[in-house]
Amino acid sequence: EVQLTFSTGAAAPHVKSGKLRALAVTGAQPSSLYPGVPTVASSGVPGYELESFTGLYVRAKTPDAIIKRLNQEIARFMSTPEAKERLVRRYGRTDAVNGLSLRVEPGRCYGFFGRNGAGKTTTIKCLLNLLRPTSGEISVFGMNPAREDVAVKSRLAYVPDVVGFYPWMTVRQSLEYFASFRPRWNTATEQALLSQFRLDPGQKTSHLSKGQRTQLALISAISAEPDLLVLDEPTSGLDPIVRREFIRTVIGAYQDADPSRRTVFVSTHLIAEFEGLIDEFTIIEHGREVLTLDADTARERYQKVYARFAESASIDIPGARVLRRAGRELEVLADGNSAQLVEQLRAHGPESIRTEALSLEDIFISTVHAAGVAA
Repeated sequence: EVQLTFSTGAAAPHVKSGKLRALAVTGAQPSSLYPGVPTVASSGVPGYELESFTGLYVRAKTPDAIIKRLNQEIARFMSTPEAKERLVRRYGRTDAVNGLSLRVEPGRCYGFFGRNGAGKTTTIKCLLNLLRPTSGEISVFGMNPAREDVAVKSRLAYVPDVVGFYPWMTVRQSLEYFASFRPRWNTATEQALLSQFRLDPGQKTSHLSKGQRTQLALISAISAEPDLLVLDEPTSGLDPIVRREFIRTVIGAYQDADPSRRTVFVSTHLIAEFEGLIDEFTIIEHGREVLTLDADTARERYQKVYARFAESASIDIPGARVLRRAGRELEVLADGNSAQLVEQLRAHGPESIRTEALSLEDIFISTVHAAGVAA
């Protein structure tokens, strides 16, 4: 419950309570601007930075109606990327993105998985208004990025798969240049990441390796403390040690600082390294959505069933996909039916039988394989 005070011009203030979908709303416009229409006068429950909601004003005839409108506006304000009504992007006769729909909730780490050429980068560029979709509708923070480009981009940071900087600038000058465009900039985070990545602030960006340029791009993205962090193959240029450290500490710390608001949308083929961070994911193939699931639900649904028999494992299990058959050992994939498969295998008298949850990478490989067979 958040208590809001409303005023109606010269009339005595009304005090109402209502459930809000955010913890803080700020702002009061003079009632003279809207004669006879109540406006929000104050609110006092901290939780989000107040400047995040500057300019959030609604008009309604009663305090209860204002609360309802605030719920709607805050939900719109807080929402993150959404590709609605079957996003399509064509290049000539090629459908790079073909009927894709997805929604990313605030505070989640969302994985966007697909093979090279599946349409991941094209989708991201459409979400960021770097490409115009052939058809479909896109919403980011409740706004159309094509019409409200600056408002959208001021709240996000994007690290593409290939990064570039002005070659005459040093690392320090580049970071100062990026910071000049941002309403927020965490210098402590910047210094910590420079030290962690061992980047020389005085070095020219033209002298940086591919991996170091990626590191600089990641520092500039995270130091801005955006509401949405969009990463397209963010660790492909990093060496294995730095890559693992970055994923586990940097991205994790970025979200932990404000878990209800900060959202990560990551496109990667290094799925195993993001295993512990992904909350939900979408797999695409040939520009089409193949699977969208909560990560924990996916691990419960997809399992490997191992069975070992006294003799050669030549048995047939109807409806089961055999992953491996070697001598007396059999490995099958369960898609939500592991209990049924175990019972079918037990009927053949195995020496041993066990189940194991699939990793997200295994689920990706299995799903893409199945989609290729179906095609």
